[in-house]
Amino acid sequence: MTVPLVSVLLPVYNAEPYLAAAIESILRQDHQRLEIIAINDGSRDRSLEIMQRYQQMDGRITIVSRENRGLIATLNEGLALAKGDLIARMDADDISYPSRLSRQVSLFVQQPQLALCGTGIDTLLGDRIIRGTPDPIYQPASLRALSKFFTIFIHSTVVYNRHVIPQDMLRYDAQYVHAEDFDLFRRVTDRFPAKMIDEALIAYRIHGNSVTNMHKRQMRRTHLAIVAENLERERLCDNPGALNHIGLAVTSETIRQAATCIHSVEDRISALPPQTRKGYEAGALNLFYFLYQFVSDERRPELTHEFLTQTGKWGLIRRRERYGLITGARAPWCSRLSLAATSRLDAWSRYRRSVPAASVLPLVGETLA
Repeated sequence: MTVPLVSVLLPVYNAEPYLAAAIESILRQDHQRLEIIAINDGSRDRSLEIMQRYQQMDGRITIVSRENRGLIATLNEGLALAKGDLIARMDADDISYPSRLSRQVSLFVQQPQLALCGTGIDTLLGDRIIRGTPDPIYQPASLRALSKFFTIFIHSTVVYNRHVIPQDMLRYDAQYVHAEDFDLFRRVTDRFPAKMIDEALIAYRIHGNSVTNMHKRQMRRTHLAIVAENLERERLCDNPGALNHIGLAVTSETIRQAATCIHSVEDRISALPPQTRKGYEAGALNLFYFLYQFVSDERRPELTHEFLTQTGKWGLIRRRERYGLITGARAPWCSRLSLAATSRLDAWSRYRRSVPAASVLPLVGETLA
């Protein structure tokens, strides 16, 4: 069987501190038949220079450089340029482990009917890595249901199969800014099979200038709008628009509406056939946690207290958070102190669970030294 060509789509915008590591991690893949389509989306730093120097050393890199048009336009441009049987996403601040593409290609060869494949991740925080662990919710039969509630794969882990996904579907929709991956994944998995390789094949970098951090509020609003569309389409809620309302403003009224929506979803899911219910239940639980975090990030403990009371889900949050929020209705300042202490404990816990990045990642960047 012919070894598939993989087109690696790499959008780049002001990625100078991390770009060399990202490019090298692709060039060092043990699947060698690939092309890298690197699109410089109007970077104002040395990103283009770094890309050009790597291109001089490896002819598999194609560079497009132009004015800034935004991520969605850049992704669609890359999809149009790709020649591969498979198209892999890669972000300019992440690192692919050497066997990433070979593992994903092997899965598509074994299961040519698959349209989409993602992988697990390790989390890269500065010079430390938190190793990822398998999540049992990612069962093939559940992915369609899960994709209605959240972005089932980290974007930079995904590979698309062009022989399964129609050309007019394999395109990002500009309507869903900062949640374009969520929209595309739900559309693909609604019609075609997908699979998770529940093993970390990417080091996913968290930093202050990432798209996720810089556009968190807009991303979450778009996320809730997509979930609302899905709930309406699946007839899982009487008032899915409540998710749009709380996305715009967190108030006592929008919290009440969102809580009613959650109860409605749970009631409808309980009536589904047993063989499909499990995935929807996991998705609904994820929606609760998403909204809980959304409300909590307002840093108004009295509203978080109200959300948990309205949903009746105090038992689903950690004990130390629960104790801190119980005082939120009457003494927000005390609750804020408690939650700040919890945040510090969480940071310390993450550090304890992490390992030095150098113990996991290959040396990168020395080619440009």
